[in-house]
Amino acid sequence: MSELRVGLRGRATLRVEATHTAEALGSGDVPVFGTPSLVVLLETAAVKAVAGRLASGETTVGTWIEVSHLAATPVGADVSAEAELVAIEGRKLTFTVVAYDNRTKIGECRHQRMIVSRDRFLAKAQGTQ
Repeated sequence: MSELRVGLRGRATLRVEATHTAEALGSGDVPVFGTPSLVVLLETAAVKAVAGRLASGETTVGTWIEVSHLAATPVGADVSAEAELVAIEGRKLTFTVVAYDNRTKIGECRHQRMIVSRDRFLAKAQGTQ
């Protein structure tokens, strides 16, 4: 049985390495924390907000994100994101997420995830269902 409720929070952190940069990811040509890495951090925080609170056999998958990348963060800096579950509509979960580095707010988003049966989802992805 699901234990979801509005207000659940999750947090994700990492230290920016060269592999996280726009230059390394091909999303730009500067060696700063890239937007694709920011998106991963934001989604990870949302996943952690509901971790352990879904029914057995369930997981969530990201379906939509609207993100603003507000400031550049250099290699070596620590970044963190905090997600809050703000709406539950059937299987659709909506989060707000804010990210910071050592100095300032670097990003924010609204993000939706759907609750799915892990086995059914994987079978469909593999074309076996």
